[in-house]
Amino acid sequence: MTDPRLQRIVVGLSGGVDSAVTAWLLKRAGHEVVGIFMKNWEEDDDDEYCSSRQDFLDAASVADVIGIEIEHVNFAAEYKDRVFAEFLREYRAGRTPNPDVLCNAEIKFKAFLDHALRLGAERIATGHYARVLDVGAGRFELLKGLDPQKDQSYFLHRLSQAQLARTLFPIGALEKSEVRRIAAEIGLPNARKKDSTGICFIGERPFREFLNRYLANVPGPIEDDRGRTIGEHVGLSFYTLGQRKGIGIGGLKDAGGARVGGEHAPWFVARKDLARNVLHVVSGHDHPWLLSRRLVADDASWIAGSAPPEGRYAAKTRYRQADAACALRGTGAAGAIELVFDRPQWAVTPGQSAVVYDGEVCLGGAVIAASDAHNGSPADAAGRRDESPVVAR
Repeated sequence: MTDPRLQRIVVGLSGGVDSAVTAWLLKRAGHEVVGIFMKNWEEDDDDEYCSSRQDFLDAASVADVIGIEIEHVNFAAEYKDRVFAEFLREYRAGRTPNPDVLCNAEIKFKAFLDHALRLGAERIATGHYARVLDVGAGRFELLKGLDPQKDQSYFLHRLSQAQLARTLFPIGALEKSEVRRIAAEIGLPNARKKDSTGICFIGERPFREFLNRYLANVPGPIEDDRGRTIGEHVGLSFYTLGQRKGIGIGGLKDAGGARVGGEHAPWFVARKDLARNVLHVVSGHDHPWLLSRRLVADDASWIAGSAPPEGRYAAKTRYRQADAACALRGTGAAGAIELVFDRPQWAVTPGQSAVVYDGEVCLGGAVIAASDAHNGSPADAAGRRDESPVVAR
C-alpha cells in the first residue's frame, strides 16, 4: 500500500445491505478492508426469532463477492454485562431504555473498535446513516445522515471524540435508495434483503413474551384519568408511555351504557405509578397527560467532550421524531439538563434519550428522567371524577 491516504479499515459486516455497500465503497477506494461479524447474543440464537447464523452467512457471501476477509467475533459476554444488564435494570425501575444507544457506545464503538485496533486497523467503518466532520485541531463533529428518513445520529449521540476520530460512515451521504441501487448493480447477494428492525436479541419475537423470562410479573389495576379502575395490567415493566396496542382494555362502557373515553377514542398509556402498582391510561392521542413542554434528563454525554452553552437548539425525544425547537438549560458539571420546548412534545418517556442538535450537528444528549406532563393524582383531573363502575363491553 503506497498511497499514504489509503488505510487498513475494519468494517462491521452485519449481513445487511448497508454494511455491505460500506465495505464495497471502501474497497473500491483502494483501502485494505477486513470484515468483522459481531455476535452479540447467544440465548435462543437457534430459534426462529433471532438467528445470527443466517446473518453471518449473508455477511460471508458479501465478503466473498467483494473480495475481503471476514472474521466472526463473539461479543456476547460484553453485551450481556454492559448493555443487557442495564436494559433490565431500567425496565425494573419502570423506565423504557434504548439499548441500541448503549450498544453503540459500549460494543460497536468500544469493544469492536478495540478489537479492530488489535488487528492493526487505523479506522473502523459501519453502515450507519450519519457523517463525521473533521473540523481541524483534532476535533470532530457528528452530523446527521443526508437521508432524513434514515438518519441514525440519534443512536450515535454518546460517541466520544476518540471514537469519532477512528470512525467512518461511508453511506452517510447517500440515500437508502442509492445504497440499494449500488448493491443491485454490483451483484451483492443481499441487495434486496429486508432491513432489520428492533433489537437484535429480541428480533420478531413478541416483546412481552421475551421480557417475561427476565422480569417479575406483578399484575395490578389500570386506572383512567378519573381514577376509575377499568382493567388489570400484567406488570408495569411491560408497558411504555404512549403505548396504544396491547393494553388489553378494548372498548369499555360504564354501568349506564355510555362509552368510556368517547366514541372511537383509543386508549394510551400515560403514566406508571410504581408505588401503587397502577397503570394510568387516557383516551385520545392529544390528552394533556401525554403532552410535555419541559423535561429533565441526566447522565448527559456530549460529542465535543463538554457541554454546549445554554441557549436555543433543537431536540428529539425519540427516534424518527422531527426536530423540535427548544431551550437548553442547566448544562453544568452535574450531568443533568433541562429542555423547554416551544411546542408540547408527545409521550416523553423516562429512560429514552433526549438528543440535542444545532442544525445538522448532533451535540449529544441525556437520558430522560421526568417531564411536566400531568402526573398528579387522578382526582386532580379538572374535577371530572366519575365514580360509576366501568365494565368491559
